[in-house]
Amino acid sequence: MTGATTRRARAKRGEGDLLRAEILAAAERLLIRTGDEGAVSIRAIADAAGVTPPSIYLHFADKTELLGAVCEARFGDFDRYLEEATAGVDDPLQALWARGRAYVRFGLENPEHYRILFMTRPGADRPPMGLDGLPGLAAFQHLVDQVARCMDAGALVAGDPFLTATGLWSAVHGVTSLLIARPDFPWPDLDTLLGHVLGVQERGLTV
Repeated sequence: MTGATTRRARAKRGEGDLLRAEILAAAERLLIRTGDEGAVSIRAIADAAGVTPPSIYLHFADKTELLGAVCEARFGDFDRYLEEATAGVDDPLQALWARGRAYVRFGLENPEHYRILFMTRPGADRPPMGLDGLPGLAAFQHLVDQVARCMDAGALVAGDPFLTATGLWSAVHGVTSLLIARPDFPWPDLDTLLGHVLGVQERGLTV
């Protein structure tokens, strides 16, 4: 058959993890190139990886799970991006606001990854994950830790760091998701918008 040469050889025993990684890499390339998760089909991913669609279903239940795995891998990059934004910032409160600005910028630089991570409802047939299995938990814990440092330094009103961090996350997520979902809106300059949103948070949380 003429199409047979375009397919990779059948994976040998022990090569399943390698094949899974190649499928994920192919899916991410398509996601970035198209800028639209709706345009990334299982067949397109299979063609890009040089495998058959059934080979993909040996590793992933459906496209939602596959693209979710692609984006979960990006959480490490996301966490590093936020940590780098605060590197060298000694003032805990300024480090907190630097983290907020970096959060929004990461989302705008990676809109399709962000959309899948934070703006897509998980499939109804997917069992709920426990807290330990929640993707991105490390990045959120770093935010909680930063809030706690601010409270310990007296820069924020003492309280529950988890609750305060959740409120701050909600604020920056709201900005990020709206900027991604409604690019046609006449938004203010990004720095001005972030300064306003974070300024409101600061006035409400500082002593």
